Amino acid sequence: MSLATDLDPFGPSRLPGEASVLNRRLALKTALGVGYAAAAGPLMAQSAIKTPADGLVVGEVSVKVNGTQVPAYRAAPAGKTQLPTVLVISEIFGVHEYIADVCRRWAREGYLAIAPELFVRQGDPSMMGEVAQINRDIISKVPDAQCMADLDAFAAWAASNGGDAKRLAVSGFCWGGRITWLYATHNPAVKAGVAWYGRLEGATTPLQPQHPLDLVPQLKAPVLGLYGGADAGIPNASWQKMQAALKQAGEGGLAAARASEFVVYPDTPHAFHADYRPTYREAAAKDGWQRAVAWMKRYV
Repeated sequence: MSLATDLDPFGPSRLPGEASVLNRRLALKTALGVGYAAAAGPLMAQSAIKTPADGLVVGEVSVKVNGTQVPAYRAAPAGKTQLPTVLVISEIFGVHEYIADVCRRWAREGYLAIAPELFVRQGDPSMMGEVAQINRDIISKVPDAQCMADLDAFAAWAASNGGDAKRLAVSGFCWGGRITWLYATHNPAVKAGVAWYGRLEGATTPLQPQHPLDLVPQLKAPVLGLYGGADAGIPNASWQKMQAALKQAGEGGLAAARASEFVVYPDTPHAFHADYRPTYREAAAKDGWQRAVAWMKRYV
């Protein structure tokens, strides 16, 4: 694994098929954190939060992982080092303006925030107009192991570029919420996680062989789960099973499970934090963010 900090994430070393994926991204004349994915519409521009970048270092960085140059959006307080680091994991729509803004919000809280584009090998979700197409053509083809390796690489990059290796956290939304749970079972350096409405169970595949509910005994850091009580895709029974599994593991002596918590907002849909979508619920989103910040300050 080699590290790179240049702003051109598209280095000469590519896996077969990678060039076409990256060229499609270039053809759009967009960069990470610019614009919104078409499939996420209809867009609610009036509610989308715009966090200013003044006083921050922001932009694109990249890390080469197993031969692939993986780009990420980075935001951090300017001129500071030994910062706590939070890896920000996107929804299925990739690293677009909403995720970049979340990184800037974390940076304003004093964190080095990094959002890797974990789909770079499989395709560009911003080019797709339907959620079903993204799930079929990209998400189903992303190995969990690949995600863990990419996140490890950016954790290492952060430790050499202003971050404190001893203060590492992870937080993600929807698809990224599931990955948050997984990463909190994977990397012993993680101190805390915040999972926003991430899937906890379901069918398995060779690329996604286990889900968070299966991995509770391996949890290495306390996770705060923020969920909607009216989530059409994640029934209440699912987070209740996870809650029971965490309780059992905690009673068995697993400190990370014992410290983990769920906050469930009644009558609240999936993606309630996504301020650019009709699912946005301001009260729950603001309360969840305050809890997320407090959680990170407590453990990281």
